[in-house]
Amino acid sequence: MEKWIIALTVMLPTLIEIIDTSVVNVSLDHIRGSLSAGIDESTWAITMYLVSNAVIIPITGWLSRFFGRKLYLLISIAIFTISSLLCGFSWNIQSLIFFRIFQGLGGGALQPISQSILLETFPPRQHGIAMAFFGIGIMFGPIVGPVMGGWITDNWSWHWIFFINIPIGIISIIMATLFIKDPPYMEKTKMRMDYFGLALVALGLGCLQILLDQGQREDWFASGQVRWLAAVSIISLILLVFTELRKKEPVINLKLFKDISFSTGNAIMFFIFLSMFSTLVLLPIYLQTLMGYTSTLAGLALGPGGLATIFSLLIVGRLVTKINPKYILFTGLSIVAYSVYLMANLDLNANFAAIMWPRVVLGLGMGFVFVPLTNLTLSHIRKEDMGGATALFNLLRNLGGSFGVAIFTTLLARRAQFHQVRLIEHLTPFDGPYQWTLSHIQPFLHLKGIPDALVPQGALGIMYGNLIRQATMIAFNDTFHSIFILLLVILPLIFLLRKPERMEGPPPMH
Repeated sequence: MEKWIIALTVMLPTLIEIIDTSVVNVSLDHIRGSLSAGIDESTWAITMYLVSNAVIIPITGWLSRFFGRKLYLLISIAIFTISSLLCGFSWNIQSLIFFRIFQGLGGGALQPISQSILLETFPPRQHGIAMAFFGIGIMFGPIVGPVMGGWITDNWSWHWIFFINIPIGIISIIMATLFIKDPPYMEKTKMRMDYFGLALVALGLGCLQILLDQGQREDWFASGQVRWLAAVSIISLILLVFTELRKKEPVINLKLFKDISFSTGNAIMFFIFLSMFSTLVLLPIYLQTLMGYTSTLAGLALGPGGLATIFSLLIVGRLVTKINPKYILFTGLSIVAYSVYLMANLDLNANFAAIMWPRVVLGLGMGFVFVPLTNLTLSHIRKEDMGGATALFNLLRNLGGSFGVAIFTTLLARRAQFHQVRLIEHLTPFDGPYQWTLSHIQPFLHLKGIPDALVPQGALGIMYGNLIRQATMIAFNDTFHSIFILLLVILPLIFLLRKPERMEGPPPMH
């Protein structure tokens, strides 16, 4: 019973932190109107949260040793809770952005710390169940966040998407104080402060996250700002690698990547989330911009996929102790690839069931990917290094999602422009289908009472609107096909992973 109380203790704040990465998105218009902010200015409330989150995650292991893990967990929950309160009381967009930075700094450490405590608390034979429990929070947060944010904003106000964190944060602090204990090796340790390493992490990952979030809006490298961000990020990260490999007490332990299973597992995690998270972003856009679904109807179409993930996580949590995790991972990734293939064949006539089914298949596949991949990636890491290993694992997962959204939304926009140009070539009086369509639209407009002088222009407007929809639909097909091919390419990487020495799960994570 005690282990489940500890599991609930660490997952409560982790879940609200994951929800907060997406909850603001649906409330942004309300926030912008309330604080009299422009569109570009208001998006920084999302960007800076992601930036501070990305900066803090990789150094969580180091900070846990510096402060002591329990104390650092309490500090993180407290910072997240207090900054949530201040976000709700923000008086202008600048103050909201400032408080969101601290919210990200407090929340970023919660995922890797929770993962390490869970695997330490549960015995090795139950590590699959522990990771399934953790996976439910990781997967469920992005699904619940937009729905909860929309409902709270519509029925109360946007301030309450932050205020709702406060009672949960207070309960989490009380429970962590009572139930979380540090083993001797995770208590406060005397360490030299690596100021240069910390600065390079902040600069390199901060600039990278801003670049990924703002790149499409700024037309990527056509913008001088994006070029500068890319240059600073690349130089900082290269210097970080050279610096940290020489340090006795590095802020990020990059030597962990010498383990082939750890480095391969992180690469697979990066590309899987690059692919999967992109589909979770693209599907609502497809439903609401092309199919005319409301936010509620889109949620009903995509929601069963989240339930499928929870179902599969509960199954695979037990299977992973009995079957070679590599087989389960290969099966899960194949299911994910098949679901994206189904998405690549959607069209403008797809019904509700045809849209819901690929998302359900994706949900099933996601559950069969997360638990065995975590097991295979971390099973060969020494327990003394597990804090840094989980931090890097979570960082690569989050960066994969950021890269995926940046790459595939850009690809979608470019392919839509390409197909629009190709299709518009057929809008000429000498084209047979054009003449046939025009002859059928004009009588319809006459019946609607449109003046004769306006009928030709009205017919052309309808044809052009349909052309834009068709071009965008084909662009979605192209984008999903690209994701499908990427998933097939990474399948062979699974064979580079080493089978865990003990089938019951990875060693305790500290």
